[in-house]
Amino acid sequence: MAHTPENPANDGAQMAFDGRMSYGDYLRIDQILGAQSPLSSAHDELLFIIQHQTSELWMRLALHEMDAIRRKIAADAPREAFKMLARVSRIFEQLNNAWDVLRTMTPADYTTFRETLGQSSGFQSWQYRLIEFAVGNRNPAMLAPHAHRADITAKLEAELARPTLYDEALRLLARQGLPVPAHVLTRDLRQPWAADPGVQAVWETVYRDPQAHWQAYELAEKLVDFEDYFRRWRFNHVTTVERVIGFKRGTGGTSGVAYLRRMLEVQLFPELWSLRTGL
Repeated sequence: MAHTPENPANDGAQMAFDGRMSYGDYLRIDQILGAQSPLSSAHDELLFIIQHQTSELWMRLALHEMDAIRRKIAADAPREAFKMLARVSRIFEQLNNAWDVLRTMTPADYTTFRETLGQSSGFQSWQYRLIEFAVGNRNPAMLAPHAHRADITAKLEAELARPTLYDEALRLLARQGLPVPAHVLTRDLRQPWAADPGVQAVWETVYRDPQAHWQAYELAEKLVDFEDYFRRWRFNHVTTVERVIGFKRGTGGTSGVAYLRRMLEVQLFPELWSLRTGL
């Protein structure tokens, strides 16, 4: 007996969209799929473009979440921030998975279109810079690659003036009665975080008696979870670059793998890692 194809309309599915919003309309699929414009005939250039464009979309969501996380913590509503922190960790898991796809591109594949990139480089991603600034790796010198865009520079400057995720966490601990050093609470926000023994002592108090400080303890573990995924993203970035271009200089002028390896040494929440040795 011949199979009769099912008509979704019989199940109530909407089938006519003249003058009505469709899936493609809502998501602006035409604009998204029209945003890939390879500059060469190389087969793998489309992979390279899509990998970086989708990463920027995930970073946009991460920034959306980080903005809300800090507002919730500042409003003494950390429990509402915990779900968002977990989500940001999973966003970075998605970003990590993207490297697996890009690593299917061999050095021979990349050389077929690398010259078309000019001086462009992921090093110049302003959204990634905003994420770094938001979580504490602040360096005003990194404003320079964006000086040609006043709108982007303004976003970055505004972020440098705002407490980082870690600053907000420590301010919350202080409001909860934990002895966070005063100089930490009034530090120059434009500067990168520097490990502080007084801050480590506060976190050690939390970890030695989690039941008495459960909210702070849970916040600490959410921060560690995020940094764990963030470190993996950086590590996978290094190994992918080394696998594809070896130790060549990056298209943006950096030393490539050597520069990325130095970034692996940066700790966002150093006290939360070092305290584990003494517990």
